[in-house]
Amino acid sequence: MKRKKLTEKFFDRPTLAVAKDILGKFIVRKWRGKEIALMVTEVEAYDGHKDRASHASRGMTGRNRPMFGKPGHWYVYFTYGMHWLINIVTREAGYPAAVLIRGGLGKGKNGEVIKLNGPARLAKFLKVGGKFSGLPSSEKTGLWLEDRRSSRGLSPEGGIKIPASKIKKGPRVGVAYAGPYWAKRHWRFWTD
Repeated sequence: MKRKKLTEKFFDRPTLAVAKDILGKFIVRKWRGKEIALMVTEVEAYDGHKDRASHASRGMTGRNRPMFGKPGHWYVYFTYGMHWLINIVTREAGYPAAVLIRGGLGKGKNGEVIKLNGPARLAKFLKVGGKFSGLPSSEKTGLWLEDRRSSRGLSPEGGIKIPASKIKKGPRVGVAYAGPYWAKRHWRFWTD
């Protein structure tokens, strides 16, 4: 299997394109000398100051500062007083945009294939917390995104490039507060 870390260049592109291209890639966490990896199967895009569903719509704060930073850095935040959520920053520094990683496919403790639906479950499985916010996606920091190629197709062992015809899209989850225009944007992407 070939493994290639995704670089800043990969993330320094339009947010919707990055969101679709992350599907089939792997989010990898180095923890206690082992790697925990999930193939990304669902994401949501948040793009710019005008996106009322985005944390950046009201300007920069201490919490959302990483969204305004360099592409390829993590924006990890705490929500509802109990859950961490993982986002990867896109586009150029100064333009607040990120992709929320909502779901993944991986291996359980006994080697069985598991599907994690929901960004909080994904963060918990990967043992990711706020210490990663603002750090680059890299092996050095212990959390990164990579491309894995395998002849086995769509599986926890090898990611694939998901054809546009296999990518489903729909409204983002839990953003009704942003008003109908922004809540109904089809900026959530997933694959089965």
